[in-house]
Amino acid sequence: MVRTACVKIILVADDSPISRELIREALETEHHRVLEACDGRNALEMIRKSLPDLVLMDIQMPHFDGYAVLEQLRGDARFQDVPVIAVTAYAMQGDRERVLSAGFDGYITKPIEIARLREQVELFLSSY
Repeated sequence: MVRTACVKIILVADDSPISRELIREALETEHHRVLEACDGRNALEMIRKSLPDLVLMDIQMPHFDGYAVLEQLRGDARFQDVPVIAVTAYAMQGDRERVLSAGFDGYITKPIEIARLREQVELFLSSY
């Protein structure tokens, strides 16, 4: 797969079609290629096939939750350095710390603020 310098591949893994669409639309306007996965199993398959530059991962998904997907990614040398940002409705006190201590690189809460999403994505893509 040939990539241009500015186009990055981002996988959005979320069981909510509305969340995936919102994120896809926000990132495509920034000229990223956005792939979508509807559950944890599908996310793992797509990550292995597409080798994304960044993953935006919901925590609560069918088949494998975001924690299980992250654990499998971090156990595979090909994906250990791929940034994975949790995009989750878990927004209670202590949730952010729990998510980050589990190994996620970033944390974005739902409902998604587009400006914060774009800021986090660019931050991680620029350091990757």
